[in-house]
Amino acid sequence: MNKDILEHLTFLYGAETAVQLLPKFAEKIEAVRPQQPTRVAFFDEKDSVLITYGDQVQAPGEAPLKTLAHFCAEKLDGRIQTIHLLPFYPYSSDDGFSVIDYKAVDPALGSWEDVASFRDSFQLMFDAVINHISAKSHWFQGYLNGDPDYEDFFVAVDPQTDLSAVFRPRALPLLTPFQTKSGTRYLWTTFSEDQIDLNYANPNVLLAVLDTLLFYVAQGATTIRLDAIGFMWKEIGTRCLNLPQTHRIIQLMRSVLDEVAPQVVLITETNVPHEENISYFGNGRNEAQMVYNFSLPPLLLYTFHSGNAQQLAEWASTLELPSERVTFFNFCASHDGIGLTPARGILSDAQIEAMAARVRRLGGYVSYKANGDGTQAAYELNINYLNALGVPGANESEELMARRFLASQAIMLALRGVPGIYFHSLFGSQNWHEGVQQTGRNRSINRQKFQRDALEQELTSGLRQLVFSGYSHLLRLRTNEKAFHPVGEQQILNLHPAVFAVLRSHQGEAVLCLQNVSSRGVQIELPLTGRDLVTGTAVPTKLTLAPYQITWIKPS
Repeated sequence: MNKDILEHLTFLYGAETAVQLLPKFAEKIEAVRPQQPTRVAFFDEKDSVLITYGDQVQAPGEAPLKTLAHFCAEKLDGRIQTIHLLPFYPYSSDDGFSVIDYKAVDPALGSWEDVASFRDSFQLMFDAVINHISAKSHWFQGYLNGDPDYEDFFVAVDPQTDLSAVFRPRALPLLTPFQTKSGTRYLWTTFSEDQIDLNYANPNVLLAVLDTLLFYVAQGATTIRLDAIGFMWKEIGTRCLNLPQTHRIIQLMRSVLDEVAPQVVLITETNVPHEENISYFGNGRNEAQMVYNFSLPPLLLYTFHSGNAQQLAEWASTLELPSERVTFFNFCASHDGIGLTPARGILSDAQIEAMAARVRRLGGYVSYKANGDGTQAAYELNINYLNALGVPGANESEELMARRFLASQAIMLALRGVPGIYFHSLFGSQNWHEGVQQTGRNRSINRQKFQRDALEQELTSGLRQLVFSGYSHLLRLRTNEKAFHPVGEQQILNLHPAVFAVLRSHQGEAVLCLQNVSSRGVQIELPLTGRDLVTGTAVPTKLTLAPYQITWIKPS
């Protein structure tokens, strides 16, 4: 293992520095090496992840993390295996993604004991927000005050430097001036002036971050999400995105975790075009075990807007895995918006603009990024996914809204990979415009928090009840069918332009998943007969699918 670490360090910092660094890394690793062998991470059809904020569900007089743990144990037993707790650390902005202290729990949410209480019923995914850190963090304050322990922890750049090649995910200045003990420094701030990018060209930063990851493992994380990881290495004159050094750092992290915590899965969050995104699988064994399938949300949305599944099917037919040790993290919605960059090159600019215009008419927002030539481009759609599927100006019934939404989610559940389900999707939420008014941030439209009593009452009837009960039914079906194994076979079938059809199989078992993506009934001829898992009824070879109907057929 030390040989692998040395090779990675040499690539990053040169041979001489790598030799000097190796004992420090080895010491860190030996300090946490388990006494007994630990199982290697693996996937199965029972894998599914709920994405949620730590204070998503609240009750008077109780720590929100404790309330959420009780709520999830009661509502999700047998349906969800892993809870992804979005950043629950002390923070100063961006709803948790500007971390003040990586190793503390925000007292407003609870304690490490409350985090551990989830482990009675679920596995846990933690966020490693390690591209940047809060301006109010001890690390950054130490840097400002000239503390030698934090020297060169951040990226200082001459403001006259030509940075036009840098990929910008925000229409904001890239450099922010700060007064330090040594004078004014212009520091790299990819996302905001409160989120200061870390300098991985300084090996002490990498060592400190590795220490943080190992701490999360000790606290029970079985999956670690590497947030905004594509931006972590800076090299003037390049896009500063997805650079070879970034891949090497992830390979180093994987080498360390494979040695001391092989049960832990790394998942990369890289909201970039598909081919760049899947590069984080590495060779299938040396980087992330999962990557976010970022192209799925916008492509799926376009599919339902158009009532035509052909472009989605063409793209899905290209989804190959480099090994049986990795898979996709399939999702439709998250705490962020619907990213558009991963759809570029698959959908035309005109199709993307039409989708953005429709989202505006549905009460959503469009966020923009800065291009190198000074122009702006649509970067993200901010809207609840259920509302995003709607028809502008239509007075639709809750039953229709639920049926259409569940058809979209059924496609996500059917595809090869592990499904990631945002809390608001599972529980049938809609746009929260009041949140946008309160915060002034577009992303707040999909970040509403709940009082437990009120949410449980809403789940007894109406849209929330229709969505939650329907979603729960699909999850139960999925967990009981080996064909849905995350690395099982996947064949896309062309049965009708309005029907997304995928045949899943694994170890001799199969399920044919049909989803009508249109508002009209369609007739299709099937290549097999069997039983519909959704309704429990026999399915003939000639079948009529109602609008937005879901049919999962187990061959007879």
